[in-house]
Amino acid sequence: MLNSFKDFAITLVTQYPWPHHALSRIMFALTRARFKLWKNWQIKWFIRRYQVDMSIVEQPDPKAYENFNHFFTRTLLPEARPVVSNPGEIASPVDGVVSQVGEIIDGQLLQAKGHAFDVDALLGGSRRRAAPFQGGHFATLYLSPKDYHRIHMPTSGELREMVHVPGRLFSVSPRTTRTIPNLFGRNERAVALFNTELGPMAMVLVGAMFVGSIETVWAGTMVPRRGKMVQVWDYTFRHKQNPPIVLDRGEEMGRFNMGSTVIVLFGPGAIQWAPTIQPDAGVKMGHLLALGLIKS
Repeated sequence: MLNSFKDFAITLVTQYPWPHHALSRIMFALTRARFKLWKNWQIKWFIRRYQVDMSIVEQPDPKAYENFNHFFTRTLLPEARPVVSNPGEIASPVDGVVSQVGEIIDGQLLQAKGHAFDVDALLGGSRRRAAPFQGGHFATLYLSPKDYHRIHMPTSGELREMVHVPGRLFSVSPRTTRTIPNLFGRNERAVALFNTELGPMAMVLVGAMFVGSIETVWAGTMVPRRGKMVQVWDYTFRHKQNPPIVLDRGEEMGRFNMGSTVIVLFGPGAIQWAPTIQPDAGVKMGHLLALGLIKS
């Protein structure tokens, strides 16, 4: 009880009063500054503070990065993150920690003990969009600042639709996840819906405090914005003039410019989570996340 009260008190002071979008715009500018002394100091401090392993980074020289964000979204050596390759194996899209994993029951996903949120709200308030995932499966994967921040495909898929949902930019740390109701349904997020051999798959990229932007490989940078207008891009009509957007398992699909959360959704009966995928378990991009149960 004491810890719960402490979490609530800290969250109340550090999250609700602050201008999330203004702070994120400031962070956006600071992390893209190219002044050598500033960006080199930022990068070296970060490496020391979070003990970043530069031996697995494609560019190991901290001074070679044009700004802090370039370093933060650094690429890794291919051999550092081998991707599962057997048929039916589903890869973790990110490095991070499993926040929650389970079934979507009565249209709700578990956020933390005592907190759940609606799949409809998560996907932009559309029952049509949420219907294929009712009774399905979800995994919430938290990326801390020290983690690799590029996001990859769990399985091969064709992009069907993208939704950009404006909202708050609360921190998505374990403490705020435990204390802020409907956190993932309130924070700004980008939803990518794919058709796969296992049926529909959703990748939800949740923004957070100081996340200056979210990027996808097909649409580029989406800067946080105010308001309530949900933006939708339908990619099924591309076929008439442009080829469909198809991404293979393990291929990069997006990136965060600061730490945040990815929520992966599958339909009912589509997958079975790997035994190691449990709350608080660490994950690495490319490692086994689940096994597909639907044969193509």
